[in-house]
Amino acid sequence: MMQQLALALLLFVAAYVVDLNWPREALLSSAVVGGSFVAVLALVIGIVWCRLAKHSPDSLPTFFMAVSSFRLLLALLVMLIYYLTTTGATMMTFFLVFMAFYLVALVHHTVFFARVSNRS
Repeated sequence: MMQQLALALLLFVAAYVVDLNWPREALLSSAVVGGSFVAVLALVIGIVWCRLAKHSPDSLPTFFMAVSSFRLLLALLVMLIYYLTTTGATMMTFFLVFMAFYLVALVHHTVFFARVSNRS
């Protein structure tokens, strides 16, 4: 959980540095949305993961698949809301920045789960 929060913060700082050097429309706001998305999901998933690992460790693979599906659906919902509420000029910037946050969170979660599964 803390690793994923650190990765989200690192990506946000990278987006901020890019915005300072090459200002683009919606880059910083996209980074805020992407960082918030990853941070909230990391906290919720971390809390549920710890409780599930204590009470029902056999269901962790099912939880991993459910979280992956839930994360995808939630990301699609966020992108749909952005699509419906903004103009086309900033849309591609938002999608690219948001997907960078999404993919980093997905890769981290997959690597984390693979390591935890191999320990058992």
